[in-house]
Amino acid sequence: MKAFYSDHFVLPLPEGHRFPMVKYRLLRDRVANELAGVELVEAPLACATELQLAHTPAYVSAVMRGTLGASEQREIGFPWSLQMVERSRRSVGASVAAARDALVNGVAINLAGGTHHAHADRGSGFCVFNDVVVAARVMQAEWSQRNVGRLRVAVIDLDVHQGNGTAAICRDDASIYTLSLHGAKNFPFRKEPSDHDVELPDGCGDDDYLAALDGALERMWAHHEAGPVGAAPGLLFFLAGADPHEADRLGRLKLTAAGLAERDRRVFASALQRRVPVAVSMAGGYGHVIEDTVDLQVNTMRVALAHAQRWSPPAVPHGLAPRAA
Repeated sequence: MKAFYSDHFVLPLPEGHRFPMVKYRLLRDRVANELAGVELVEAPLACATELQLAHTPAYVSAVMRGTLGASEQREIGFPWSLQMVERSRRSVGASVAAARDALVNGVAINLAGGTHHAHADRGSGFCVFNDVVVAARVMQAEWSQRNVGRLRVAVIDLDVHQGNGTAAICRDDASIYTLSLHGAKNFPFRKEPSDHDVELPDGCGDDDYLAALDGALERMWAHHEAGPVGAAPGLLFFLAGADPHEADRLGRLKLTAAGLAERDRRVFASALQRRVPVAVSMAGGYGHVIEDTVDLQVNTMRVALAHAQRWSPPAVPHGLAPRAA
């Protein structure tokens, strides 16, 4: 199983900044030392043409050229720097590479990513470009060069924060199904409607969360089976945020480590049952002790690796959508 990283591109953040930049290096080190079945690969750069599949040319240019205004930088939460541009492009490139590899080998990982607050024309909430939407549309473009019809994609966003940017960009795109389970009272305070949103109360624990997840997954699969193609999507993006954990500084939910591991197993098991490839982004995690967040993400990697070892592709690839979708 391949895991794509970009942690050596570190943002020059002010002292005391709350974004946990160090967790990405810690995660890669843990994977290298503990998970022999994972091949670590440096993330490639996403190009402007790829970024413009999800973002406006004007916004992409402003990020690349460093012409973002002060208010735009404040909304993102990072001051502009060449390192910000490099890291953001590689974070997207990691999801593109992971998706491409997952379509062949069943599952692949972006050790960062999950930048689901980025809208078409702006960044927000530590998210510059929307890695999942860019990757989905790159895969659809590549698919259409070799196949009839359009690759259908599903996004399962289990970060504790709603994927408002993803929902907004994909609002009128019937080929990308968006599902988000998130804290009802958490950021962003103005939500965008996904295809299916599940809002969870503060303090939600393992049992209630997993019951909500089961219902949401059942509804997602039923949606695809009832559609014009009558089959599962051809690719699944899973945002496996660690921030629903009970010790997360920003999460407000109460999942245990065991509950998060069971969450991951259920997502992978439902995908395996239908032979749907999975591209994973590690998404958020803001533990008071950052090593605790890394532990949770390593657990997700272990579940993903077990999934990869059981993977077998479908006899006939599914996931086509009518070109009019």
